[in-house]
Amino acid sequence: MLRVRCLRGGSRGAEAAHYIGWRLGRVFTGWVQQSLQSTQAATASQNTCAADDKVTSPVPKDCPVCSYNEWDPLEEVIVGRAENSCVPPFSVEVKANTYEKYWGFYQKFGGQSFPKDHVKKAIAEIEEMCNILKREGVIVKRPDPIDWSVKYKTPDFESTGMYAAMPRDILLVVGNEIIEAPMAWRARFFEYRAYRRIIKDYFNSGAKWTTAPKPTMADELYDQDYPIHSVEDRHKLAAQGKFVTTEFEPCFDAADFIRAGKDIFVQRSQVTNYMGIEWMRRHLAPDYRVHIISFKDPNPMHIDATFNIIGPGLVLSNPDRPCHQIELFKKAGWTVIRPPVPLIPDDHPLWMSSKWLSMNVLMLDEKRVMVDANETSIQKMFENLGISTIKVNIRHANSLGGGFHCWTCDIRRRGTLQSYFD
Repeated sequence: MLRVRCLRGGSRGAEAAHYIGWRLGRVFTGWVQQSLQSTQAATASQNTCAADDKVTSPVPKDCPVCSYNEWDPLEEVIVGRAENSCVPPFSVEVKANTYEKYWGFYQKFGGQSFPKDHVKKAIAEIEEMCNILKREGVIVKRPDPIDWSVKYKTPDFESTGMYAAMPRDILLVVGNEIIEAPMAWRARFFEYRAYRRIIKDYFNSGAKWTTAPKPTMADELYDQDYPIHSVEDRHKLAAQGKFVTTEFEPCFDAADFIRAGKDIFVQRSQVTNYMGIEWMRRHLAPDYRVHIISFKDPNPMHIDATFNIIGPGLVLSNPDRPCHQIELFKKAGWTVIRPPVPLIPDDHPLWMSSKWLSMNVLMLDEKRVMVDANETSIQKMFENLGISTIKVNIRHANSLGGGFHCWTCDIRRRGTLQSYFD
């Protein structure tokens, strides 16, 4: 078994490690209770996927949800929507996750639509992407369009919404279960509403459906004085294990997790805290192993443009954000590939992400990959690996914060649960 540890400095990192260590003593009891609850739920209904099946058993054939990794043959996928996309208000957690050159943009347009012409082009790109997926034999589902400009208020905060563009951020499929992530941005508190119709359909057809504890997103969840002024500040804080999110309550974005069968890898980031990781660890144990890995990253948020697993024992590792635990993968026999430098121009707006969306690809199977039509260097890399490239232009969609992996959530892949580390 591969065991990966994340060692971080700084007082908050130490406190989080102490907290998790104290809590682990109660994990076994939690597993027993969860198993009993799963058995009772399965007995109560004959029309659901067997909740107490061991993961070594196949998911029932009539279950519409089944995905264990990032590369088995893709059969069904959710693709996000750019419609009605709004700039999130410039709150402390948004500031910590965006670069200084865009802060004026957020201050000016927070709560308003992203540039409409840009959104219009993004919508057209994603429609073409959906058409190509369908031609490749993949069933495509879409979230409902919602007016994200509506202001909402909870007892703890006020905000407007953002979008339903990135299903990978909010949904994680593990076997026959869809897990709704609690998220960490206030502007994304109600994002789940766009997906509820689809998820209810999957549930009614036999899938498991879990919603992680919804955070209050009270002020205590965020370090209100998080001291970022430059990239150098970000590097120092990340190296010290300091993030804008605290350990006040569990939070995580699904996009900070990436799957390789029985082993699931996660990073502590600006939007995923240790309590959120521990919730996932307990929820998925003992059948799945959740490993924390870390990177030299000044702004950790979502793992798939930093560390993207594309096949059994095959991973793209961002050369600008090296993995601190990479030797453990190499010792396990994995091939680590450094993708080429992205070709996207410096003047193209990337309001929420870096140029490394070029490696944020979607595997249709082990030998087919959906890749940016403009990124000829990474196309050549894949072709040298014997992987055919399906070229799609989503340059304007990139501006909203994601590549092909972000814009999708694979619901069903044809494959079985395996271990790639034992």
